[in-house]
Amino acid sequence: MMVCAGVMAGAPAAAAQTPDVGSNAPDFTLSTPEDTPVRLSSLLAKGTVVLIVLRGYPGYQCPFCQKQAHEFEVNADKFAAAGAQILLVYPGMATKLRDHAREFLGQERTLPANYHLVLDPDFKFTNQYGLRWQAEEETAYPSTFLIDRKGTVVFSKISHSHGDRTTVEEMLAELGKAK
Repeated sequence: MMVCAGVMAGAPAAAAQTPDVGSNAPDFTLSTPEDTPVRLSSLLAKGTVVLIVLRGYPGYQCPFCQKQAHEFEVNADKFAAAGAQILLVYPGMATKLRDHAREFLGQERTLPANYHLVLDPDFKFTNQYGLRWQAEEETAYPSTFLIDRKGTVVFSKISHSHGDRTTVEEMLAELGKAK
């Protein structure tokens, strides 16, 4: 359970602040639905990271999240060619979070090697990054960050609505600028 709960590396005790462009992205470790720990700094050692924060399970599977996740998955080869890892964070209450995440992914399947879905039980990461959407039937602000190999945020988009999401084309263009 400790691994599933996600060990927050270096989580500050003070109030969380969303990392701005030009700032360092706080490191963290969260686990996949299969209990495999994934650490941001380990992914950064492999290349740039596209960090996508989903809404998780606010009582239903968000169709905007499903569409965005699917579009990034089917284009994972383009991100791999650009030297990027894709990291999706699925937040929610710890109870049944793993089951909801598996449902979100669909049938058990193998994901591309550079595409990772991790769980954020009880919003530890979401709170650490200052992305908790504190409204009824909400979980996290849908957000996308592009983090370079040094751990610096080079792009950030935080949506305060359900549908305003970063697209594959937008992120690939940002990756091209970051080189």
